[in-house]
Amino acid sequence: MKKTLLALLMLPLMQLQAQSVNIIPQPAKMEVGQGHFTIDANTKIIVSGAGMEKSARFLNDYLQKFYGFNLKVIKGKAASGIVLKQAAMTNGVDGAYTMNIDKSGVTIAGHTENGTFYGIQSLIQLLPLEKSKTFTVPFLSIEDRPRFAYRGMHLDVGRHFFPVDFIKKYIDFIAMYKLNTFHWHLTEDQGWRIEIRQYPRLTSVGGFRNGTIIGRYPGKGNDGIRRGGFYTQQQVKEIVKYASDRYITVIPEIELPGHSSAAIAAYPQLSCFPDESTKHPAKTAWHGDSTGKQVQQVWGVFPDVFAPTEYTFKFLENVLDEVIALFPSKYIHIGGDECPKESWKRSAFCQQLIKEKGLKDEHGLQSYFIQRIEKYLNSKGRQIIGWDEILEGGLAPNATVMSWRGEQGGIEAARQKHNVIMTPGGWMYFDHSQDKKEDSVTIGGYTTVQKVYSYEPIPKELSAEDAKYVLGAQANIWTEYMNNVSKVEYMIFPRMSALSEVLWSQQSQRNWNRFDQKLRAEFKRYDWWKVNYSKAYFDPANN
Repeated sequence: MKKTLLALLMLPLMQLQAQSVNIIPQPAKMEVGQGHFTIDANTKIIVSGAGMEKSARFLNDYLQKFYGFNLKVIKGKAASGIVLKQAAMTNGVDGAYTMNIDKSGVTIAGHTENGTFYGIQSLIQLLPLEKSKTFTVPFLSIEDRPRFAYRGMHLDVGRHFFPVDFIKKYIDFIAMYKLNTFHWHLTEDQGWRIEIRQYPRLTSVGGFRNGTIIGRYPGKGNDGIRRGGFYTQQQVKEIVKYASDRYITVIPEIELPGHSSAAIAAYPQLSCFPDESTKHPAKTAWHGDSTGKQVQQVWGVFPDVFAPTEYTFKFLENVLDEVIALFPSKYIHIGGDECPKESWKRSAFCQQLIKEKGLKDEHGLQSYFIQRIEKYLNSKGRQIIGWDEILEGGLAPNATVMSWRGEQGGIEAARQKHNVIMTPGGWMYFDHSQDKKEDSVTIGGYTTVQKVYSYEPIPKELSAEDAKYVLGAQANIWTEYMNNVSKVEYMIFPRMSALSEVLWSQQSQRNWNRFDQKLRAEFKRYDWWKVNYSKAYFDPANN
């Protein structure tokens, strides 16, 4: 009886302690105990075994940046401290980890190396949001593992260029929410952003535009400001290593055959009609020279696309050779979306090629184009990802489909036994407004943090067998209306926090009411990080 009464008296205290532990994404299993372990400048990080140094370094960098001190790292054993190690878990998956905090310290054991790193992210979320050199973390026990293997964030740097320092900051955001893929959209109609040494005009010409429309399309004029920039190959290597140190894979996207105006401006012979001047919508304003091939100054889809000539294929193979040398990722994203067929329809060369190859029509020509690029990349040991338009005319044999026009493309690809990454616009496009009273220009749409959290990446239409082909999901940041880093932060937060729980946490562990309470505390973390974020969540009109 006394034990029962004591347990009842302790229950509110235990519940209070559990409520104070706000980890996003929600761990698969967590038990909060009684008591706290103190971390101060004398606490040691003990790395046990190989491969723990990256996790120790990340923790120390975070402590230095936000608290002004770091901890001594030692190898082997110590009586007390923060122990980082690798230990196989029963039914463990890549990225799984355990964390135990008791009077002897913190022990984080990853099933794999990156699992230890994800444990560090959970530990960081237990730290106080105030400057101090001594603080406590609660006794607890966590068993955690990711639900999906692919957990992605995308960033378009083609419409607007962002500096290296921000790309690294963006990668840190990805890491701290236990996401593992950075999809880097590097080429567009409005700018080519990666140095290709064999084709220097891609950046000297294609990397800059002479102006940009003002306001939402079709715009209220043109700012007449020369904008652009590109990443040198050395900078790309630096960013790829920075991401790798955080167990993040960087997938580059080189758009083809559409969204290629910048490349065509640099090398007009890539076009079906090299001598024709670049066209832009009549209702939009243009600045500067409008003769010849130009980098686009307006957003949209344009008819001047790559010609499927031997010159073009050799150009793309040479470009991809340099890209492959910079990015060790298994995947290369080749776009394949929004490719108008007008130029191919009126090109005598293209019509003859359709006949020679026995293709049905221009959609078949697109499939031929994609499959030829896929075959080349496969010969180099890589695989392609493309937007769901690559289904048109027949899917390339080994392609992975990124489903953005709703879920149907992903459903169709999974049924054809192709791997799928779900990124449907209604849930996963973070360029949409998140405030009904949005006072900055966005592309439109309306996607709240609640809607992001509600997303289920495995469509109910798929059988259990076909569902296995859904690797995960990704949120996309298209930057037509984001010309500074503060706006990018504003558009991703707090929606990125919701995304992390959708992709990491087990379906049974997702609970909106609990997430709502955690998110209210998370806003204090955004302030602590000094990042910009939307406050639309607090407006009842958006709920």
